[in-house]
Amino acid sequence: MEQLLYASEVVVNGLMAGVMYALVALGFVLIYKASGVFNYAQGVLALFAALTLVGIQQGQVPFAHLINAITGGHLDSFGWTVPSLLAILLTAGVMVILAILIEKLVLKHLVGQDPIILFMATIGLAYFLEGLGDLMWGANVKTLDVGLPQGLSETMESWTNSLTGYGFFIDRLDIWATVIAALLVAALVAFSQYTKQGRAMRAVADDHQAALSVGISLRFIWVMVWSIAGFVALVAGIMWGTKSGVQFSLSLIALKALPVLMLGGFTSIPGAIVGGLIIGVGEKLFEFVTSQAWFASTFGFTLSATESWFAYVLALIFLVFRPQGLFGEKIIERV
Repeated sequence: MEQLLYASEVVVNGLMAGVMYALVALGFVLIYKASGVFNYAQGVLALFAALTLVGIQQGQVPFAHLINAITGGHLDSFGWTVPSLLAILLTAGVMVILAILIEKLVLKHLVGQDPIILFMATIGLAYFLEGLGDLMWGANVKTLDVGLPQGLSETMESWTNSLTGYGFFIDRLDIWATVIAALLVAALVAFSQYTKQGRAMRAVADDHQAALSVGISLRFIWVMVWSIAGFVALVAGIMWGTKSGVQFSLSLIALKALPVLMLGGFTSIPGAIVGGLIIGVGEKLFEFVTSQAWFASTFGFTLSATESWFAYVLALIFLVFRPQGLFGEKIIERV
C-alpha cells in the first residue's frame, strides 16, 4: 500500500514537471503554426527573457562589462531595484521590441522562402541572442525571485495525508506553474480559434503568398506571433529560472521540449500540454519502476539516470508509428 501511495506521489510530481516542459513547448507551437517552421531559438528566448528580467529587477546597467572594458570604468548598476510586477511588464515590452526587430531585420527578407531557410535563420538567431544576453547581462548564474512561493506545500501535504494517510511532497512553485499554464493555454486556444488574428495566423502558416493575396499582413502576423512567443518564453523563463537559477544552460530546455512536440504534435496548443504531461509522468514513473528491488531481482539489472533519455526513446517510438503526434495534423501530399 505504501508503495502504491509513493507511486501516486511520483505521478503527481511527474504531472507538475510535465507542465514545466509544456510551457517551453508552447512557444514552439505558436511559431510553427504561424510560419510552418521549427523555431530553434525558442529556448534561447526563454533564457534572454529571464536574463533581462533579472537585470531590470536589480537595476543592472546593460552592456556594463563591455562599457567598462572600453572606457576603463566600473559601472555595475544604477543603484535601484525595480518591483517584480513592473519588471515583468518592462521585460514583456522588451520581448515585443525584440519581435519587431526580428521581423524587420530577418523575417521580412525571407517571405516565400523554403522552410529550411527559415529554420536556419532561427539557428543563427539563437546563437546571436545567446551572445547578446551574455554581453548585456553577464554570464554569471543569477537568482530570480518574483514573489512566487517555493518549497514544499504544507497545505497539500496535510490535505493528502488526511485523505490517504500519506502526505504528498509537492513543490508550491510547481502548483503555481500548473495554474499559470492552464490559464495560458486556455487564452491561447481561445485566441487561435475565435479571433480574426488567430485565423489569419493559421492562414499564414498554410501559405505565405496566398495569405498576402487576400490582404493578410504577413509582417503584422509575424510580429504578433513572435511577441506572443516571447511572452510565453518569459513565463517559461520565470518558472525555470526561479526553480533552477538563471544560467546559460537554461537555453537547453528547448531540447526537452522536442519530445513533447513529437508526442503532442507541432500544430496543437493542447497537444503541447498533453505531450508535456505524458513525458513528465512517463519519465518519473519509469525511473521509479526501474529503481525498485523487484525490478532488479526480476531482470537482473537496474537502470539509472533514465530521465535524461526516456523522453527521447518515447518520442522515437511515436515517430515510427505516429509521426504527426497525438493531436497534430496528418500531412497528405498529392503525388
